[in-house]
Amino acid sequence: MFSSLKVRNYRLFFLGQVVSNTGTWMQRIAQDWLVLSLTGSATAVGITTALQFLPMLLFGLYGGVLVDRLPKRRTLLVTQTAMALTGLALAFLTLTGDVQVWHVYLAAFAVGLATVVDNPARQSFVSEMVGPEQLQNAVSLNSANFQSARLIGPAVAGLMITGVGTGWAFLANGLSFVAPLAGLLLMRSRELHVVQRAPRGKGQMREGLRYVAGRPELIWTIVLAGFVSTFGFNFPVYLSAFADDVFHAGAGSYSLFNTLMAVGSLAGALLAARRGTARMRALIGGALAFGAMEIVAAFAPSLWLFALLMAPIGMFGMTVNVTANSSIQMSTDPSMRGRVMALYMMVFMGGAPLGAPIAGWVTDAYGVRAGLAVGGAITATAAVVIALVLARVGGLRLSVGWNQGRPRARFVPREGREEELAAAA
Repeated sequence: MFSSLKVRNYRLFFLGQVVSNTGTWMQRIAQDWLVLSLTGSATAVGITTALQFLPMLLFGLYGGVLVDRLPKRRTLLVTQTAMALTGLALAFLTLTGDVQVWHVYLAAFAVGLATVVDNPARQSFVSEMVGPEQLQNAVSLNSANFQSARLIGPAVAGLMITGVGTGWAFLANGLSFVAPLAGLLLMRSRELHVVQRAPRGKGQMREGLRYVAGRPELIWTIVLAGFVSTFGFNFPVYLSAFADDVFHAGAGSYSLFNTLMAVGSLAGALLAARRGTARMRALIGGALAFGAMEIVAAFAPSLWLFALLMAPIGMFGMTVNVTANSSIQMSTDPSMRGRVMALYMMVFMGGAPLGAPIAGWVTDAYGVRAGLAVGGAITATAAVVIALVLARVGGLRLSVGWNQGRPRARFVPREGREEELAAAA
């Protein structure tokens, strides 16, 4: 389960991210709380979130081009330093009492700009640290790392905000970047897996898009991740409405739902690390199970049953995320990896902000149970349709039968395809 941590360079990277991710979650909570306290407006909080994700939607593909051209370790030193300075600037303004809401807007947009390059660089740098044999395990542990911080960071931020104020939470985040920066500086360059960088040239963004379009295993994986993110991951809309409107239980139950989902996500990431390989059937199966569990949860009659269902929903959602991420990296030429990962992250991260208004409209018009059920149904349908498309592309057919008294469905080569494979053998 933890085999990639035997690699010294990745171990340094992982430990640095443990600290930095916790600080990042602290800043997210403190940032939203500060905006709400300055303006009293939930809309202003939404604007802050949108400004942080907007650069990825606008410039994500170009960020991937830069990552393919530049040395990733030095690039990460620059982006991580920029995000550290942003946190320290917010801390200074808040602690001196001079902070205004436009300062927070500017800081959120600046972090978003750094993320445009930082995100694909971090994702693709993993393969340079561990090599192809440990890639699936390392990607899974990265996700487990992030989910652990998601559990710890908000709790620490809450204690710090109520105890000493939001400014100190920003300061803690700024200082947390010392850990990943130290890890990057301590790495041994000779132990990195050398990847040839793409030369500077025109049309490299279009080249990346053509590369993805010509690879069915890439384009359909990204499409499926987009459907899951856009229609299945709108939990801020659904969970708050279930807590308040359906079960009338308040903020405590909302926190419980998110905590159980984070626990399930952490379990899903660790199971993916133990599995060791990224198979397309795991991706399709995870997306289908994720959608089906959302439909079941939509009609849960009690708060406790709904809460318990959050854990498997988080687990299957993380299975989709980890499997898609690692399968895309392993299927992509190293010189294209930055552009392909930028496209994937743009689709996956940008899906939820685009899908949230749709989920909100369905919830307002037909109720939150209908909203969650529709999101789950679209996700499950997308998984089935894409499975059939990939089967057709790969010359497979669906075989349904019995195995030791149990029903079994699997894809097998078509009759003509079987003869071709036998001749080739």
